[in-house]
Amino acid sequence: MPRSPRRSKIFCWTSSLMEPTAALPRSFSSNLCPTLHLDGSQDDNVLPFISRMLMEDDAVDEFLYQQYPDHNPALLQTQQLFAQVLSDTSFTSALAAVQAGAQGNDPQDPPSLTSAATGAVEPANTLSPLEGSSCFKDAVSMAFLRGMEEANRFLPGAGGYTADCRGRKKRLDVDGDDEQVEGRSSKQMAADGEDSEEAAAREMLDKLMLNGDDEPILADDMQELRAAMDMAKTPPRRPAGTREDPDQQQQAVDLHSMLIRCADAVADNDRRRAADLLQRIRHHSSPSGNATQRLAHCFAEGLQVRLNGTGNLHYRSSSLMPKSASSSSGVQLKAMQFFMATCCCLPVNILFSNKSIYKAAAGRKKLHIVHYGLDHGLQWATLLRWLARREGGPPEVRLTGIDVPQPGFRPARLIEEAGRRLTACARQLGVPFRFRGIAMKSEAVRAGDLDIDPDEVLAVSSLFHFRTLTDEGTSTMATDDGEAGTDPIGAVLGAIREMKPSVFVHAVLNASYSTAFFATRFREALYNFTALFDMMDTILPRDNGSRLLFERDVLARCAVNVIACEGADRVQHPRSCKQWQARSRRAGLRQLPLDCDTVQTLKDKVKREYHEHFVISEDQQWLLQAWKGRVLYAISTWTADNESAGT
Repeated sequence: MPRSPRRSKIFCWTSSLMEPTAALPRSFSSNLCPTLHLDGSQDDNVLPFISRMLMEDDAVDEFLYQQYPDHNPALLQTQQLFAQVLSDTSFTSALAAVQAGAQGNDPQDPPSLTSAATGAVEPANTLSPLEGSSCFKDAVSMAFLRGMEEANRFLPGAGGYTADCRGRKKRLDVDGDDEQVEGRSSKQMAADGEDSEEAAAREMLDKLMLNGDDEPILADDMQELRAAMDMAKTPPRRPAGTREDPDQQQQAVDLHSMLIRCADAVADNDRRRAADLLQRIRHHSSPSGNATQRLAHCFAEGLQVRLNGTGNLHYRSSSLMPKSASSSSGVQLKAMQFFMATCCCLPVNILFSNKSIYKAAAGRKKLHIVHYGLDHGLQWATLLRWLARREGGPPEVRLTGIDVPQPGFRPARLIEEAGRRLTACARQLGVPFRFRGIAMKSEAVRAGDLDIDPDEVLAVSSLFHFRTLTDEGTSTMATDDGEAGTDPIGAVLGAIREMKPSVFVHAVLNASYSTAFFATRFREALYNFTALFDMMDTILPRDNGSRLLFERDVLARCAVNVIACEGADRVQHPRSCKQWQARSRRAGLRQLPLDCDTVQTLKDKVKREYHEHFVISEDQQWLLQAWKGRVLYAISTWTADNESAGT
């Protein structure tokens, strides 16, 4: 049998590279590939691939000859027939006419209608000399059969295959159709779920932005939390004859001491003793028990993660880090809503900041606010409402929001969304408003980046945002000069001093677990989180779903970062108010006295709306917020020291 054209081309191409040896017997299997070497090369894969192609052609030929041995004369006769047809000039013109007819919309159109499109009308009997020819009929039949064969490749056969628009095969498994449909529907449901979460988050943000503090925010949810808090104040009495409360049975076990000893073992790399203590702590702890049991469960998890060396991975994959940014906004808003309903600290700091800025802008026509840690910008809706009702009309407000860039292609997306909501809120209230967002780290922002106008009243605000700044000697941030900066706190406070604000409102988390020494940091975090878990246990019942989510998604996540992460992976660096006071004075800032009316207003609000164990006090011009005597948060106001600013 003559060699196929593809094999002839490949053979001619390879004949210049190698001398063919004896012909391969046809009994070789088609899946065997002989190893050919040229000049001792071991890495040439081209020639073995060509050999495989040749052997596949031989195998196909052998299969055809074995399956259809009687068709060999017919194939030769067909080849001769096609040679005669192709040599006939009349067939060439007829073939051109058929191809021209195939370009019409209907394959049954007569050649006369097809020719009319070009302006030349042909006679109806143009193909009559050839229609009676047997060669033409055989050629048309062969073309028809070949077209059917080509079409069958795209139809589902016994194997259940079909081809897509790119010619690739797809498996049509009848039994798996329901699974594929179910998989697609589940993906669609997941996408719809994300869209619904994003819509719910946007609706919640718009409601918070429009209502502010003057009207009830999410009244149904807040009333539900208030009812749960009232139930927690009057726990049911224990019936006579029942056993003692399991919490009292656990008093014999000092979980705080066990946690400290376990942390010391982890610090000494005594893994056996640490594992034994962790086993005992887990036996006496529970995520749904009392405050001490929940605290022990949370810190034991952090110690276990530190032993495993997966602190950053566990922190990034925790439940407060959802897959989409929209769902993250919803989780954060729910956490903030729950925290504002149970703890007075966040409402007190927001109200203190707004009142301080409002009084600084009294009688002025322009106000510029620089907000470190803008987040959703919800606190400014109340201030805009106050300015709209101010006697003499509202001033021109310019807000510059600074926040860390988000991962992805739109690092400033959250800042832009906050600016859009604030702009809509100001437009509704009739306040002239301009917004600018800066997606940068706080220590990278300079005073020259803010376009400060001397005619404006400049107010700077930071509510707990600086708790992520590292201390001296722990940062390697590159400066504009190309050198490594080693004091992010000094850079931020120095930039604020250069701005020369009329008021700088600084709220801090009063804790001291920013040290690099693990054992000391663990003890400080343990004391601070003990007060937070005790506050939750006192205010809310233990089976409250919002409390469980807040403790797992917020408190436990922060504790794991403090305990299990080191270096750049540890993002929580809180400092006490006394430490911030010393650093601010050293940076050239001067502390302002507290306003007596504002302090009294906040005290009355806390006494009227929150638990009796919350205490508002003053110390060294700091407004302190404490739970059962332990100061958790503090806030104060500052300005640039003229003597230090001039030097």
